[in-house]
Amino acid sequence: MIMTERKISLPAYKLAYAFCFVVILSLIRGISFSYEIGIAMEAPMAILAMVFCADTYTQEITSKRSEIHRLYPMKKRLASMGIRMLVQEIVLFALSAIGYGMFYSFQHPQSLYKAGQSTETELQMFFLFLAAMVVTLWFWGILSNLLACLFRNMWVGIGCGIVLWLVTNSTLGENVLGNWNLFSYAFRNVMDSRDFGWLCGKALCLLLCVLMTLLMPKIIKKRG
Repeated sequence: MIMTERKISLPAYKLAYAFCFVVILSLIRGISFSYEIGIAMEAPMAILAMVFCADTYTQEITSKRSEIHRLYPMKKRLASMGIRMLVQEIVLFALSAIGYGMFYSFQHPQSLYKAGQSTETELQMFFLFLAAMVVTLWFWGILSNLLACLFRNMWVGIGCGIVLWLVTNSTLGENVLGNWNLFSYAFRNVMDSRDFGWLCGKALCLLLCVLMTLLMPKIIKKRG
């Protein structure tokens, strides 16, 4: 079952455009210091997650398989979607880690730690980035999938997600939401490694992820 769902959720074209996206981002998004890598990657990877995961279930509709899929027990249908989401999130997480390395390889950013201006080592920054990306990718991926299921259209799911993305990934979002911003990691105080107030935003993302996960069965049942 896992191999079948992997083939369905990860066609070659999705892997190709996702990898190209990360490569191009690491080439054109200029940075000077290593701490900027996470900032440069979080918001674009959120968009990639929305596009990548929006068709997790709607592909059943576009491929005319939804009528057959409805005949399966609800547990099997949810398990199928869960596996697809998990596989896609793992791929996105791996691409995030690869993209982080590409920024180093292509742009050779300076290190504040080596310059004695930061107490956070490069390895610490990398693992902090990975932890933040787990939450970011999960949130934006499941959001676009849930909206696509609700409206039975992946483009509507992506479009609604982008509206929220534009609001939160802005100066207005930073000023109004502060540490509760969905992109709190990108807006954190990078000069003070002891300031973990930005974790409030990621905790909010996790809470919303849980709520969306609980809502998904009801939406699938009603919208089919």
